[in-house]
Amino acid sequence: MPKFEKGHPGGPGRPRGSRNVVNLLLDKLAEGEAETMVSKMIEAAAGGDRVAARLVLSRIWSAPKGRPLQVELPDIRTPADLLAAHAAVATAVSDGRLTAQDGASLSTMLETHRRAFELVAQEAKIDQLDARLRQYKDGLA
Repeated sequence: MPKFEKGHPGGPGRPRGSRNVVNLLLDKLAEGEAETMVSKMIEAAAGGDRVAARLVLSRIWSAPKGRPLQVELPDIRTPADLLAAHAAVATAVSDGRLTAQDGASLSTMLETHRRAFELVAQEAKIDQLDARLRQYKDGLA
């Protein structure tokens, strides 16, 4: 009899939402004092403690996970239009309207667009070659 069920080579794993022993103990310690601890951290942050301020703010405001970007890109109808789009992204990054990370994300999106153009061109070329091959075979028959 196999040690693990088929499809679960590493066993069932940890149940979703479960916590390790250390975190459970910390939860119990903080259970009654959580409100006091949070108010003390806020007081320390308000008093100028930068570490406390960073901890408080990191818990209150989560890091943004995407936002609309304010950059004008030209219409992209042909692969040649991608050059102007990449230039617009580079200009926006150098002007400070976009962060380098946002510029890299847009460039990745434009690269995906380029690969789509390439795929369409390859399919058209394959169709042309298939048609020529059929003509050639028909000529031999």
